[in-house]
Amino acid sequence: MYRPKYEEKLIHMFILLDDFCKAFRTWQESKQMGNVLKRAGRPSGLSESEVLTILIYYHYSGYKCFAYFYRDMVLEGALKSYFPNAVSYNRFIELIPDQLALLYMFLKYCTLSSRRTGTYFADSKKLPVCHNLRIPSHKVFAGIAQRGKSSTGWFYGLKLHLLINEYGEIINFIITPGNIADNNDHALRTLLAGCQGKCYADKGYLTKLFEELYAQGLHLITKIRKNMKNKLMLFSDKIKLKKRGLIESVNDLLMTVFDIDHTRHRSPVNAIAHAFSGLIAYSFYEQKPSVFI
Repeated sequence: MYRPKYEEKLIHMFILLDDFCKAFRTWQESKQMGNVLKRAGRPSGLSESEVLTILIYYHYSGYKCFAYFYRDMVLEGALKSYFPNAVSYNRFIELIPDQLALLYMFLKYCTLSSRRTGTYFADSKKLPVCHNLRIPSHKVFAGIAQRGKSSTGWFYGLKLHLLINEYGEIINFIITPGNIADNNDHALRTLLAGCQGKCYADKGYLTKLFEELYAQGLHLITKIRKNMKNKLMLFSDKIKLKKRGLIESVNDLLMTVFDIDHTRHRSPVNAIAHAFSGLIAYSFYEQKPSVFI
C-alpha cells in the first residue's frame, strides 16, 4: 500500500523509539531500578514512545511553532489517526520533562551508531535564550544561561558543542553555558573522549591539551592566530582543514530546518528537550552535508 513519505518517516521513527523504550525498561527491571525516570502523577493516554515520536517528528516536519504543529497535525490533522489517544496541548507540555532522560539516552545511542572514520570536525553553536535588550528582565534561564561571544557578536544563552565526521554524522555533543570557551579543558575532554584519528577545528580550539589528546590517539589540527609563528603542515591536512565549513553547514541546518534555537521557551527543561529532539531529528535526515576526502 502506498504511503506518503512523511508517513514512512513517522512510522520508522516510532518503531525505533518503541524498541528503544522497551529495551531500556527491560534493562531497568533487570537491575531492579523501577521506573526512576517517571514522576508521580496521573497516567497519560500517550505512551513514552509516542511522546518521543511527536517531539522528534516536530523538528523533522518543518514547523516553526510546536503549539501550531501539535494542534494542527496531531490533534486535528494528518497525524490524528496515528495518535488516537493524544492529550491536550497543555497536558502534553507537562509530559515533556518526563522524557528528557530518554531523549538524551536515545541521542547518545544515535551518536554511538555514527561511523568512527578517524576524520572529525569540531565547532560550537550559540543557543540564545532571549534578545540582548531583554537580558536584564529575562528570568526563565536565570542561573543557567550566561553571556557569551561568538563570531557574530555577544549573546545570552547556552552553547552547543558538536563533533561530526566527514559524512555529517554527529559523533558527540555537549551543551554548556554561553560563557564556556571552545578550548575549555573539561569541555574538550568530554567532547573528544574516546576519539582517535584527526580532528579539524578553528583557532578557538587552540589548547594546552594537545599532548594529552595526542597520547589518546587524536591529532587536533587548528588554524593559528595572527601573532603565532607559522608551522609546517601536511598538504592533506591543509586541504582537510579547508573543509571545516562542513560543520558550519550542519549548524545552519540545525538552526533553519530543525529549529533547535529560539527565544520562546518558558521552561529550561523543555528547551533542552527540544534541543535533543532537534539533534535526533537531524540524525534521521537523509541528505546530510558531507565532503569527499
